[in-house]
Amino acid sequence: MPRKAKSEAAQADSKDAAGTIRIQYYRSFIATPRTHKTIVRSIGLTKLNQVVERPDTPSMRGVVAKVPHLLRIIEDRPDSSRPGVVAKAPRLLRIIE
Repeated sequence: MPRKAKSEAAQADSKDAAGTIRIQYYRSFIATPRTHKTIVRSIGLTKLNQVVERPDTPSMRGVVAKVPHLLRIIEDRPDSSRPGVVAKAPRLLRIIE
C-alpha cells in the first residue's frame, strides 16, 4: 500500500522544524583522495572559505563528518552581535608593575 503524500503545509512545517546548518569549506582539498573532493563539491562548495546553508539532517551532518579536516559547521550564537563569527577566548594580560 503506497504512503500518503504530505500536504504542502505539513512539508513546510517539517522543513522549518529541522532547521538549517551553515557549512564552511576552510581547507583546500588538494592532495586529498578523489572521494573527499567529490563530497565537498556535492555539497555545493567550490571556493575556500565559502559558506552554504543546508538542511540540518543526520545525513548532512554525516557528510560533514566524513571530511572534518576540510569542512566545519558554523554554529550561530544568539547572543553574538555578528552571527556566524566564532568568538575567540579572551587573552590573559600580564600586569607589569
